Amino acid sequence: MKNYLNIKILFIAVLTSLIQISCDNNVEEETSAEIIECNSEVSFSAQVKPIIDNRCVECHNGNRFPDLRNIQSISASAAQIRSAVVSRRMPQGSSLSSEQIEIIRCWIDGGALNN
Repeated sequence: MKNYLNIKILFIAVLTSLIQISCDNNVEEETSAEIIECNSEVSFSAQVKPIIDNRCVECHNGNRFPDLRNIQSISASAAQIRSAVVSRRMPQGSSLSSEQIEIIRCWIDGGALNN
């Protein structure tokens, strides 16, 4: 009975450690992307739209949510876009450069303005 209790305690300790390590890694990735500060106002028309047109609209063209063909739907989905881009889940099958990710993140963090 004592051995069973020791094994159970060891199992719980290992499981807890694995969960903690997993959570810590996810937080660290998000935090590292947050460290870089936006240096200037990002222009939607000059900087963000070309990235979305070249890398996102091929799939998100009204047939797949979110529709990224116009500023209204892009702004409405800004938080979702930010999360997908910063975590590098999107675009699927390729990736954005760190500079492109920062442009999108700064634009969204700056209010996702139509500028």
